[in-house]
Amino acid sequence: MAGNIEFRGTDFTQAHLELYQRTDGAEGHFVDFSRAGASAETPCLVLKTIGRKSGEAKLLPLIYGKDGDRFVIVASKGGAPKHPAWYLNLEANPEVGFQVGRKKYKGAARAAAGAERERLFKMMAGVFPPYDAYQARTDREIPVVVLEPEAEVDRL
Repeated sequence: MAGNIEFRGTDFTQAHLELYQRTDGAEGHFVDFSRAGASAETPCLVLKTIGRKSGEAKLLPLIYGKDGDRFVIVASKGGAPKHPAWYLNLEANPEVGFQVGRKKYKGAARAAAGAERERLFKMMAGVFPPYDAYQARTDREIPVVVLEPEAEVDRL
């Protein structure tokens, strides 16, 4: 499929981000994560947060799912004991930008809780099955984040 890239090694995240940006989302939107036990067409977006310490914009490609008109991401960090930095940035400042394919949005992020979190985590484990193993290997509850688009924008 056009726009599909394959999961490969430790430099993957930076290469994925650069491809997504260089092609304005024409490539990098769908990623082959079959080697990790997921789909060959796993959907990814680019999230823009503001660093809670630096105040600088931070961009990161992340797997996403859809829940109505909202986008859902998971702060798994591979089941590490601590939350990823991007999640801590969202806690400090929930205003975000994100790109899904060629569309760019500004919006707000919030952590799902209770029954909504459970439902969305299950949905996301359907998108990327390793999330179940990540949750099993950590004592922390892995946050599920809902991105609520407020408007389309021209650039992140």
